[in-house]
Amino acid sequence: MRLVIQSRTTGCFLAPNVEDGQPEWVMLLSEAATLDDVETCVQLIEDHAEPFHRPAVVDLDDLYGKALNA
Repeated sequence: MRLVIQSRTTGCFLAPNVEDGQPEWVMLLSEAATLDDVETCVQLIEDHAEPFHRPAVVDLDDLYGKALNA
């Protein structure tokens, strides 16, 4: 499973920085490190997202599968 956290307000992605592991909001999906489990996503959201972000966990593998079947 490859997961990312996306702000439904800004479109930015919340992910650990690939260099130091510190969470940050990035604009590009290509800059967002993927996460392996929902528990990590929940913890990042609780610790680093504000309510206005309206964060959503997106399963990239699921999206890819839907695109192939469309």
